[in-house]
Amino acid sequence: MSHAAAVTDQRPSTLRGASLPKWSPWAIAAGSVAVSVGIGLAAGLDSKVQWGLIAGLIFLVATYGIAAGVEGRRQAKDRIATALVWVAFLVAVVPLVSLVWVTVSRGVKVLDIYFLTHSMGIVADSQPGGGIYHAIIGSLEQVGLATIIAAPVGILTAVYLVEYGRGGLSRAITFFVDVMTGVPSIVAGLFILSLMLIFNMEPFGFAGSLALAILMMPVVVRSTEEMLKLVPNELREASLALGVPKWRTILKVVLPTSIGGIVTGVMLAIARIAGETAPVLLLVFGNRFINNNPFEGAQQSLPLYIYQQYANSAGANAAYDRAWAASLTLIAFVMILNLAARAIARWKAPKTGR
Repeated sequence: MSHAAAVTDQRPSTLRGASLPKWSPWAIAAGSVAVSVGIGLAAGLDSKVQWGLIAGLIFLVATYGIAAGVEGRRQAKDRIATALVWVAFLVAVVPLVSLVWVTVSRGVKVLDIYFLTHSMGIVADSQPGGGIYHAIIGSLEQVGLATIIAAPVGILTAVYLVEYGRGGLSRAITFFVDVMTGVPSIVAGLFILSLMLIFNMEPFGFAGSLALAILMMPVVVRSTEEMLKLVPNELREASLALGVPKWRTILKVVLPTSIGGIVTGVMLAIARIAGETAPVLLLVFGNRFINNNPFEGAQQSLPLYIYQQYANSAGANAAYDRAWAASLTLIAFVMILNLAARAIARWKAPKTGR
């Protein structure tokens, strides 16, 4: 190789044009925030949400303009797509973080052992004291009974649709499951209420469980159906080729393979119904005292407790604080369920390596 060729090989490639430094998005974002703050103050905008929207718009426009001038339009389009993803992410995360922050900051005022182990009893809404023990028991019993009803029915329905379902019956079941997925909770409550009125029944906790089970079933069916479809057909065929009956193949091969996803779907469905208020308000009515029997008498639940305390909080800071503390407890309950679902999914996930 000649000396000229060696020198040519050492030159930087001219195929790659100029590019912005790695810190440029952060600089553009900081400049966008500064400009949006200036615009907000000059225009007299009091809402921080408006400032954030203006900053996001300025960030997108500035990113495209600077990138197009330095790197060209093609690279600018790539950067604007990335910027849109980040803006959408912030739009989704900021309200969630704000919600958690407000709930925690206001809920910790009265959240202690006493609050978790006492009921309202004879404590008036305008007075300090009282707790949510009766509401925790009511929620656990109502959601637990709903799970006992909905989980087996939903799982067996999904097994039928995936393993046996063919023809018009399968299509009809799939259609009604889709319809039930979008049914408002108040409609499920009205359905159970109509049955209670026919049989002249008084409000009781199990009635709320029936309405919650109606809301939970389609979620369990859909999640379980998707998990069963992920099981490779080779496993089924290998089991059947060994002479194992189909029912035993489902019981010993298909369900154990997908059990992690099924349990995760059930727990997410529980989290979905744990915060429902309308069916409980219609069917359970609430109770200031402890009622451990869900089959007799009115019973309390956490969502209904939050609604009643907030509705009666006019001029009473104690009721307002109790509502926020109960909200924090409910969020913690749902968060624990989600973390448990993730842990089970990871624990039962197929191991691909040593």
